[in-house]
Amino acid sequence: MVVLGLGSAMMGELTLIALIAVVLFFVFIVGKTILKFIIGIVLNSILGIVSLYILDFVFNMGIPIKLYTIAAATVFGLPAVGTFVILRLFGIPLA
Repeated sequence: MVVLGLGSAMMGELTLIALIAVVLFFVFIVGKTILKFIIGIVLNSILGIVSLYILDFVFNMGIPIKLYTIAAATVFGLPAVGTFVILRLFGIPLA
């Protein structure tokens, strides 16, 4: 019978390396998910602000560019701009 002579110090190092690898794997997965979420929020905010300006200046929708409309477009993005358009089409004033 052949027995590999791995000492307890060697086994401890291997266990530590395996533990570090598992922790790094989970940190990578969680970090990737959080990064996707943050990029999605930032992109939605930028698209909301840009579409608000395009609707107001290019298509003359009459949506006022004020602090509350910019704040709503920044926080909620395109759904807020869509709400502004629907309110404007129904004749409900935003100012």
